[in-house]
Amino acid sequence: MTFVIVFALVLLSGLFSGLTLGLMGLNTHELKRKAALGDVRAKRVYAVRRNGNLLLTTLLVGNVAVNTALSIFLGTLAPGVIAGVVATALIVVFGEILPQATFSRHGLALGSRVVWVVNFFIFIFYPICKPMAWVLDRMLGNELPTMYSRKELLKLVEEHRYSDASDVDEEEEQIIRGALSFSAFRAKDIMTRRDKVFMLEKSTTLSDEKLHEIRDQGFSRVPVYEKEENAVIGVILTKELLGHDVENCTAGAVMQTGIIFVNENVCLDDLFEKFIDSRQHLFVVTSDEGAAIGVVSFEDVLEEIIREEIEDESDE
Repeated sequence: MTFVIVFALVLLSGLFSGLTLGLMGLNTHELKRKAALGDVRAKRVYAVRRNGNLLLTTLLVGNVAVNTALSIFLGTLAPGVIAGVVATALIVVFGEILPQATFSRHGLALGSRVVWVVNFFIFIFYPICKPMAWVLDRMLGNELPTMYSRKELLKLVEEHRYSDASDVDEEEEQIIRGALSFSAFRAKDIMTRRDKVFMLEKSTTLSDEKLHEIRDQGFSRVPVYEKEENAVIGVILTKELLGHDVENCTAGAVMQTGIIFVNENVCLDDLFEKFIDSRQHLFVVTSDEGAAIGVVSFEDVLEEIIREEIEDESDE
């Protein structure tokens, strides 16, 4: 009978100690997020972990009570020095080190299995622990959520990419990294420079030869300028040339004038939003002086996000 009592007290000591480290080490906001995503274990643990101070005081009161009872009980069986040494050895090894080492690695899994035990002791110690938890709530306030900087998020994604326990693959990591970092770039970083852009002068006649040249270039949109290439005034949608008698018309006669100009220093996240709102796929990039220095397309922004070149049938 003596052995059973000692075993039960050591077991409870280890349980309280392990749960204190294992459950209190779990982030409430992470548990809530996992529970919302359907994680049953997180849902069970969050039910008790969300009242952090009540849980903490319950586990600590229980741990102190059990360790005290163990020391007193052993003191009745052996001389004081021997009882103290035995009690200390049992508590340190089986009541602290082993359970804490175990719960620190498997806090969620083990905690979800014994959450009913935690609820039992919360009910038993409620009259004692609730007032203490109330004082702590008023003094310390709610637990602060863990917030990550952009660099920390990128590091987390990288760690998930190379972890066997994660289901994030290389392509997903690439897209996530692009989505988190593309706002650091500006329009001038991804634009096609003016000297690389196929453009037409406003007065250019759309002869049969010129139409063939437009077709061979393979662009869906062709900027139109007036007199000088830094003065873009419109854009030709090449699909509008199909099925229409535009031969011998001028570029200015068939162009669309609702072209949008963006400054070279606009960030890509703002540029992306502007593409979505305007429902256009090509912007003219201007310098601070207002001169056209290049063009940027919706495809250019997407390529920066997915970190890969988007090619069609006409690309070499």
